[in-house]
Amino acid sequence: MSGIADIDALRRALADDAGRPEGPGRTARAEELVAAAEALGEPLAVIEALGHLVRVCNHSGDRGRMLAPFTRLLRMWDERPGDFDADEAHALHRAFTWVPVGMLDRPDVPLAAVEECLGEMERRHRIAGYSERAVRGTEHRVAAQVGDPERAGRAYAAWLAADPDGMADCPACELHTQGWWQAERGRDAEALRLWRPVLEGAYACAHEPHTVLASSLLPLLRLGRLDEAGAAHLRGFRLVRGMESMRGACASHVEFCALTGNEARGLELLAERPAYFTDDGNPRSRLEFLSAVTLLMGRLVRLGYGGLEVPGPAGREWTARELAAHARADALALAARFDARNGTAYVGERTRARMERQPFADRLPLGVRPARPLPAPAPPAAPGPAPAGGPDLPALLAEARRLSDTLRPNAVEAWAAVADAADALGAELDARDRAEIAEHAATALGADGVELFEQAAALYAAAGDPGEALAARARAAYVRALAGDVAAASAAVAGPYEEVLALYAADGTGLRQTASVLMGRARVLMRAVHEAAEPGAGAVRAGAEAAVREVLALVDGRDGGDVRLAARAAEARAMLGELAELSGDLRASAELFAQGAAAFVAAGLPWFAVEYEARLATLAHRLGDATGTERALRAALEHGGAELEPPGRARLHLQLAEVTGVRGDAVEAAAHALEAAHWADEAGESATLGAWARQQLGGLLLAQGRWAEAAEVLECALPDLDAGTHGEEVVVQTLWWLGDCLGELGEHRAAAERRLRAAEIARAWPEQHDHATLAHLAGESFGQAGLTAEADRAYARAGDLWRGLGDTPGLVRALRARAWLAADAGEGPDRARELMASAVRECATALEAAGDAETRRLLTAELGDTYRQFGDLLAGSATCGETSDLEDSPGRAALEEALARLRLAVRAFTSLGEDALHDRTGAELAAGRLEAGLGRTAEARARARGVLAAYDGYDTYGGCGDGDGLDGSESERETVADRRAEAERLLHLVADRPA
Repeated sequence: MSGIADIDALRRALADDAGRPEGPGRTARAEELVAAAEALGEPLAVIEALGHLVRVCNHSGDRGRMLAPFTRLLRMWDERPGDFDADEAHALHRAFTWVPVGMLDRPDVPLAAVEECLGEMERRHRIAGYSERAVRGTEHRVAAQVGDPERAGRAYAAWLAADPDGMADCPACELHTQGWWQAERGRDAEALRLWRPVLEGAYACAHEPHTVLASSLLPLLRLGRLDEAGAAHLRGFRLVRGMESMRGACASHVEFCALTGNEARGLELLAERPAYFTDDGNPRSRLEFLSAVTLLMGRLVRLGYGGLEVPGPAGREWTARELAAHARADALALAARFDARNGTAYVGERTRARMERQPFADRLPLGVRPARPLPAPAPPAAPGPAPAGGPDLPALLAEARRLSDTLRPNAVEAWAAVADAADALGAELDARDRAEIAEHAATALGADGVELFEQAAALYAAAGDPGEALAARARAAYVRALAGDVAAASAAVAGPYEEVLALYAADGTGLRQTASVLMGRARVLMRAVHEAAEPGAGAVRAGAEAAVREVLALVDGRDGGDVRLAARAAEARAMLGELAELSGDLRASAELFAQGAAAFVAAGLPWFAVEYEARLATLAHRLGDATGTERALRAALEHGGAELEPPGRARLHLQLAEVTGVRGDAVEAAAHALEAAHWADEAGESATLGAWARQQLGGLLLAQGRWAEAAEVLECALPDLDAGTHGEEVVVQTLWWLGDCLGELGEHRAAAERRLRAAEIARAWPEQHDHATLAHLAGESFGQAGLTAEADRAYARAGDLWRGLGDTPGLVRALRARAWLAADAGEGPDRARELMASAVRECATALEAAGDAETRRLLTAELGDTYRQFGDLLAGSATCGETSDLEDSPGRAALEEALARLRLAVRAFTSLGEDALHDRTGAELAAGRLEAGLGRTAEARARARGVLAAYDGYDTYGGCGDGDGLDGSESERETVADRRAEAERLLHLVADRPA
């Protein structure tokens, strides 16, 4: 193969292939490299290439392919073990950990062959002197997957009892298997206890915590820890999304979606990897995937989506019902093959149990939404024939009247049911009943209900109730006002108002009807207040206030248990609060809103209090009362209960997220933002309110260090965030946060791209600090991604911006970063030296011009850091070796120059006193190391002793009692310990050298 002329070139190619993503391309390249190794004629080259192929196959979608190269390696070992170096001998024995399980994953491999391989592993490990730990761990996995719990239990105990050694799985993989076994035995809490170190990041490897996160989903759901399961799903699927070998883990995530009401997201997961339906390289993982697909499709069918088009095997289109049948049949057939090979029913039983699992939640909000939400389900089948005799009309009438008399939320639907029943029975309702039907139908129509209210008024009059007729006319007038015709509404309500007062005075109607007309007039006049223009607004407000107080004077304290009258009094107080707000008296307004809300709650009508509690929260916020704001929002959510509509619920949760976030409780704030996103989606406002909620949720997750979850949420929010709707600042902040998340996740190129995109938006802003910061951060990300040219351009852009802003520290840091990039890119020491010298000049010039002490202090620290880095850069460029080779060499000159820069750094830090103690001692030790290398033993020894003396009296366990500026924190103690240890090492290095 061209380009591979020796074993060193081969090793570079093997390392490059090892760093590529999993997939057929990597495996094919590994096979090519075996051929290239054979052409070199060196046995060790072939051994290394075969070992690489075994590892690549093990971490692919076709683990069975590793058997042939492994068998060849084993034969080479038996024939000429001397051809193997220590690393390859170790790798050969280590591969035995994977091979039996890889064989077990294929039902066409006889169980006897698996057992033979396991026995061979035990024999060879014993001969090589290894512990039994890897053997027993592999035996446990074989027995557990076959369905032999007794043998699996014995092997499990022997596995844990054996000493760990280099043959055993890494701690993360061992803990995964141990937790999986506990979960299989129904010990979910113990499984999660075992997995905790992996989930918390104490142990990790190429496939962990990926598989632990996937395996933890079902135990978390069974334990009722649904929020944790949602977090594990978001974090875990991001890790396995692009990995060919993770089909089994992907199946667990699909299963999670089916069990938590996230069916639409489950379909998206299936669409991402269509090859998972048909790839047969690993039959066991295909069985797991098909089982999860069957579960998801069955759930969709039961929800009425049987005819929905879904992702499936290539070559045709699939409905959920068709794919459910296909996947079930294939899964059961494959399970039967495993059971026939194993001689147990274990795999089939486990497969059926998985396919029939019941959901743990109708909907578990995740904070992300699918790009294609599920459409409305197919309508249910028509109901069967009505019971003999038809609907019970008297019972429906009684229930409707009860609901309307007590202002229950479902009164409109109840009266509609009465109308339907009367039509079905051909029954003739009296005028009173028809009036109530018309009135409630008008209420459902909102601004279009005028005609029906007028019809209701006529029916009430025909029924002999003139007071209710007038009340219906007043409601019609208010509907006119809602439609925008306030003048006509005011004229329309004047007559009923005069008539009802006269009627009430003559005992011709009751208090309830009179209060209803007065409230209708007050509502109309309140609409006039909102539309009034100066200079006559004051008079309009006065008229409305008089009308509201007239309602209060009529009903306050006279409700006698009538909820309608109590509601009138409560609403009147809230109206007075609204008027007080309009007049600028916010405290009086807040008090009146609170009174109105409390009156609704006391009347048993808490859902009516929600509007006023929400307004009270806004007022409290304007008054700077954070506690009152939070209290009002919580009350609104509580009192709204099941009656609160999704848009209102979303807004209340979003406001609570803001309030609790400002208070510093990021965990609770994130919970509210999650609820807000969910209810915004339910309200059909995903692209507006939902995007805002997701943006807030992403930032709150970021604040908790939950990088993967935050990235998933922010990536979901980003397409919906619009500069016109949400503001450019929100879009930039989202990209900024996303860049931070991706950087923490090691996705540095993607982080750089998000940061540059944000910088492009910020480029047009009048204030350029954000633009400069984002360009600088993009430079950092490009550098971490190894894209040197892109990083240099980004830093150069940032440097120009920092210069324009007069921000010398920013400019200096950009120049230093470019210097290191130049050194790392092999541009030669001159370019790197030039950039670092520019950083020194910029800092020194600004320091000379600085006027105030604080600016001088900051610039002095920056100058010291620049000298320190300049010294490190020059020292790194020196190519000389031992001291005896230094005389008159270019390397010695570079070291001398580096030492001069470090001395300047020490001087700068020293001038800052104790505040720069750690910086000074770090520079001292760097200088001491150079002096030792240059043969200046006395100077090196003096610097080491000076560092030790600087920390005299500092107790690394309890801080310093001498008031030297050290704070005794954990990081402080670690720094002091590191400095002392480094100084001791330097003293030891020069101990035997002459001064």
